[in-house]
Amino acid sequence: MKDMSYYEVTQYPKLVMLDLNLLQQEFPQDEDLYYLNHAAVAPWPARTARAVQCFAEEIISKGAKDYANWLTKEKHLRKQLQTLINAPSINDIALLKNTSEGISIVACGIDWQVGENIVSSNEEFPSNRIPWEAQQEKGVEFREVMIQVDDPEQAMIDACDENTRLLTISSVQYASGRRMDLERLGKYCSENQILFCVDAIQSLGALIMDAKAIHADFMMADGHKWMLGPEGIALFYTAETARKKLTLNQFGWHMVENYGDYDTKEWVPTSSARKFECGSNNLMGIHALSASLSLFEAIGMGNVEQQVLENSMYIIQCLKHHSKIQVLSPVGTGEYGGIVTFQVKGQDHGALHRKLLAKNVICAHRGGGIRFSPHFYTSRKVIDKSLEILFSNI
Repeated sequence: MKDMSYYEVTQYPKLVMLDLNLLQQEFPQDEDLYYLNHAAVAPWPARTARAVQCFAEEIISKGAKDYANWLTKEKHLRKQLQTLINAPSINDIALLKNTSEGISIVACGIDWQVGENIVSSNEEFPSNRIPWEAQQEKGVEFREVMIQVDDPEQAMIDACDENTRLLTISSVQYASGRRMDLERLGKYCSENQILFCVDAIQSLGALIMDAKAIHADFMMADGHKWMLGPEGIALFYTAETARKKLTLNQFGWHMVENYGDYDTKEWVPTSSARKFECGSNNLMGIHALSASLSLFEAIGMGNVEQQVLENSMYIIQCLKHHSKIQVLSPVGTGEYGGIVTFQVKGQDHGALHRKLLAKNVICAHRGGGIRFSPHFYTSRKVIDKSLEILFSNI
């Protein structure tokens, strides 16, 4: 059977009308650069670079003269993140360094009992595996459930029992791109008094997230992937009842109730999620991530999600028409997000990845294949050119 080239695949109608002038202004990337790696480290919008430049220039000229304004920006970012995930309160939002820190706070903060277990999947990134495995020395079992089945959520539910203390899962798997039904898993956990922890780094900024609807007890995500922000700043969400169950293992001036009162010797941890911020926050990262999120506010997360899913499906359809290519990512409605991973018959995928990088197709070698991860602003021209280069090298 003759292979269909990328331009012979049916052109799907645009689901949203994006402001192309705005996107060109925000993402003035090199014309010969084809960026499909938002699941790793994403480019910044221009507004984010400007925010960092302005912050740096302010420090050069004024130092910390207007520090109070920086704290206002910090509060604004918490509000942006609260809105982004539909958290009940701004008090549920902490600002940490990265996803791993958030997961470790949960894993090391629970008063584990010998014989309890943690249920997870066999596709997790090390950040959502190692902190839980470390609890085995406390007599806690870590159960990795094989989710390469018709009903991965049911497989995880079936692995739970009366000794399951927590279920942890990535919203979208970093290698396969498998999108989990968080609402179904969260509902089960809520009904069975099991804590529910969501590593949202591969969906937050790409897909609509609702912490209340999915019954999340804990959620964390770095800013440097789909949220188009810098490294070193991350969301850490804790539901009010859930964070009361965590023992603190980090302490400092920033996590106390009387924040800013440096003379009083007595102290108690604040009741808000700020209790997990032991010291000074990353104010440059706060300015940057706030600027990035303002772009999502301008576009609308509904529009962002639609465009991400359209771009992913377009890539999937193009790849499926090539006889040498096997798409590894799930392709059913609701089963995929912004990640498309595939294998090429007879190829050394490490070598193929290096060829693609050499031709400015910026992607990743993950899950035994090649991973493409387009964002909402990724143009059809960039996708088509990337596919053309791929097809010419296999």
